[in-house]
Amino acid sequence: MTEQIVIRPVLREDFPQWKILWDGYNEFYGRVGQTALSPEITHMTWSRFFDPYEPMHALVAESSDKLLGLTHFLYHRSTIQIAPSCYLQDLFTTKEARGKGIGRALINAVYEHARIAGVPRVYWQTHETNTTAMNLYDKIAEKCGFIVYRKLLL
Repeated sequence: MTEQIVIRPVLREDFPQWKILWDGYNEFYGRVGQTALSPEITHMTWSRFFDPYEPMHALVAESSDKLLGLTHFLYHRSTIQIAPSCYLQDLFTTKEARGKGIGRALINAVYEHARIAGVPRVYWQTHETNTTAMNLYDKIAEKCGFIVYRKLLL
């Protein structure tokens, strides 16, 4: 990939390209068919990126007017520190962009966003089968050993 990659905040006019990435991300995690996210969830997620009262943010990787990746992250309070924490919730690149440093660039951009905001900790989770991504994560962060549990109530 010889074109320059730009990491920037998502813009309203990015919706069509962002939606393609968002759909690819959800497909990667098996949210298709009966388990697909409703259009209402997608539109609410999108609207949150532009609401100044929301703690949710979105960055995209762009090259030659094409979006190649996305990351979504949010700030929240913590019981173990005074400053907020940053949860990197979503990270995705197109198949063609994988292995080109775009995932790393998106994560580094989240790190920088958090640093500027005075947030001392960025964390995320991934599926245990996502070994390709974990190869990158092991180089740029520490594995903290926690296991995620959840219970759907509705």
